[in-house]
Amino acid sequence: MIQNDPLTEKIIGAAIEVHRVLGPGVLGSAYEECLCHELRLQGITFTRQQPLPVVYKGVHLDCGYRIDKHRATCGEKYGEPAVTACRSAT
Repeated sequence: MIQNDPLTEKIIGAAIEVHRVLGPGVLGSAYEECLCHELRLQGITFTRQQPLPVVYKGVHLDCGYRIDKHRATCGEKYGEPAVTACRSAT
């Protein structure tokens, strides 16, 4: 059985709330700004537009990939740091 993570539930709930209020057809930049506002309202700390380098044959390349928002967690379940992405890199 999959156990629900409370933080993940809050992040998904925030995204659903933004979409419920704005509706479909709004620019992604507006969704992003509103989601960041909603995350702040819920007390969820995060960073925005973090670079995501590509590693090719051992060389880190900056190809313009960015993680829209991410939240670092302490990885209590597995004893190591983990990152929960709110949205995949674009």
